[in-house]
Amino acid sequence: MRKSEFDAVYRAGKRRSSSHFTVFFRANEQPQSRFGFSIKKTLGGAVVRNRIRRRLREMVRCHRLETPAGWDIVIHPKSTVASAKFAALTADLLRLLKSAPQSNT
Repeated sequence: MRKSEFDAVYRAGKRRSSSHFTVFFRANEQPQSRFGFSIKKTLGGAVVRNRIRRRLREMVRCHRLETPAGWDIVIHPKSTVASAKFAALTADLLRLLKSAPQSNT
């Protein structure tokens, strides 16, 4: 996703939060959902941020079929993500993704 698409999700989308993530949703007119990740520098150095990004990509890749279709989704991890267990993060993220707004209109 491009910066303008991220901005559109922030501006016109819905937000859901948990202890580990803030997820922004915006309906798109495509048969599948698109994912973006925004990892702030306050979460750590490049090594830590890249590890978080890799973990998020793997969660999305493994559970792509379980997530609702037709959304642009931007995921913001919180500081707790760096030290949390992968299984706990996955369960938390899936719960947020499944709580996507139901209407595509």
